[in-house]
Amino acid sequence: MENMLNVYLFGKKYQVPAGLTIMTAMEYAGYELVRGCGCRNGFCGACATIYRIYGQQELHACLACQTEVQEGMYVATLPFFPLVKQIYNIEEIKPDAQIMMQLYPEIYSCIGCNACTKACTQELNTMQYIAYAQRGEYDKCAEESFDCVMCGVCSSRCPAGISHPQVAMLARRLNGKYIAPECEHLADRVNEINEGKFDEQIAELMAKSVDNVQEIKNLYNNREIEK
Repeated sequence: MENMLNVYLFGKKYQVPAGLTIMTAMEYAGYELVRGCGCRNGFCGACATIYRIYGQQELHACLACQTEVQEGMYVATLPFFPLVKQIYNIEEIKPDAQIMMQLYPEIYSCIGCNACTKACTQELNTMQYIAYAQRGEYDKCAEESFDCVMCGVCSSRCPAGISHPQVAMLARRLNGKYIAPECEHLADRVNEINEGKFDEQIAELMAKSVDNVQEIKNLYNNREIEK
């Protein structure tokens, strides 16, 4: 077969066709993916992957469902990373400067190495949103971390042991509960959906193929946003 690439999956060499994603290359090689495969479209963060190209020193992080295989790629998946997840009641905590110190004090041990940002599979400015969390600027932290898929790769590279995705989740919850202005039209829109006003549009959206990710992204990015 033409255009075959040599890749190493979990230390074992395979030849796979060029153009496959890491995830589909694993299945081509005979692996049955029962964990770490998730949505297969880059939104769930379940397929966090570490790889290095033969002869190169740099270690790369990515999502296996989005990244094409390369010649000489050495791959190891990270379908789960043990993040620190504190338990709290959002009704009982407040968005003050002390809450992060109480729940995630390790963020104040950040040494500013920026390894988290470099590792982020979504190319987020991870170190910046941690800085916002340190200062109690939870609205800014929520905005900066909005596209986090909680894959955990940032935390796997952090010498301070920070659980960045969980810190960001707390900030987004605090922002949504206490800081962000209430959307005056939200309840009305939910009622309209329940009454069937948007059934036709929803059916049209659901009929679109998940293989055409770009079309769906364009619909989202170009949607009309109420002021």
